[in-house]
Amino acid sequence: MNPLIWVAIGLAILVVLVKIKTSYRSPAALAAARDALARGGRLVDVRSVPEYRGGHARGAINVPVGEVVAGQHGQLGPKDGAVLLYCRSGARSAMAASALRRAGYRDVHDLGPLANAHKVAG
Repeated sequence: MNPLIWVAIGLAILVVLVKIKTSYRSPAALAAARDALARGGRLVDVRSVPEYRGGHARGAINVPVGEVVAGQHGQLGPKDGAVLLYCRSGARSAMAASALRRAGYRDVHDLGPLANAHKVAG
């Protein structure tokens, strides 16, 4: 078989595995996020404004990932408060979670995709 076919198959498998890893959140992680939200945590949609306007989890605010990474954290509340992040697939929320942790936020929950945010927000 052509080596390029094997490379294409390998890349396809890698993409699927990354998608699964970024979207899966354990029941315990979702329960912890639910508790954090109940304690006053901020649910944050890090997708673009048009994506947010197209539908979002109940109670979520919109702070696009670019703003989070750029340090525009004003809407997120204090650094010791819980912040729950989500996006479409989990990639942008992971980026935002990493940026917030580097900025000193201590209670950051990366929910991954919007479907998980719906599970947490009800």
